[in-house]
Amino acid sequence: MKRGIGGLWAVVGLLMAGTFLSAHHSVQAEFDLNKPLTMTGVVTKVEWINPHSYLYLDVKDDSGNTKHWAFEMAGPGALRRAGLSRADRGGLKAGDTITVNAVAAKDGTDSGLIKDVTLPDGRKFTIWTSDPNAK
Repeated sequence: MKRGIGGLWAVVGLLMAGTFLSAHHSVQAEFDLNKPLTMTGVVTKVEWINPHSYLYLDVKDDSGNTKHWAFEMAGPGALRRAGLSRADRGGLKAGDTITVNAVAAKDGTDSGLIKDVTLPDGRKFTIWTSDPNAK
C-alpha cells in the first residue's frame, strides 16, 4: 500500500513539474532574434498582467490594409522599472500612435517581443535590456 501511494505521489509530482516547466518559455524558443521589426501603429489594447504584459497594435501595410499585431512585453513591474506607465498615469494607452522595435515570432503570426516603445511625445522606453543569447 505504501509503495502504491508513493508511486502516485511521484506521478503527481512529475505532472506538476511538467506543468510549471511548460508555463514559461525561453525567448529563443518563441521568437526569432534575427528578425527585427520596427513598426508604427495605433494601440488598440494594453494588458498589464503577469508574467508578461501584452500590447496590441493596428499597423497599416504598404497596401493600406490594417494588420492586427500582438506583442509580448515584460511584466508590469519591469515595465514600471523601465519608466513606462499605464494610461491613467500619463503613459501608454489605446488610441496612441506609437513605434515599436521588436523581434518577430517564429511561427509566422503577426506577433513579436518588444525591445522598446516610443510614445507620440517622443519618450522612448527600453523594455528588453539584456541580450537573451547571453548565458
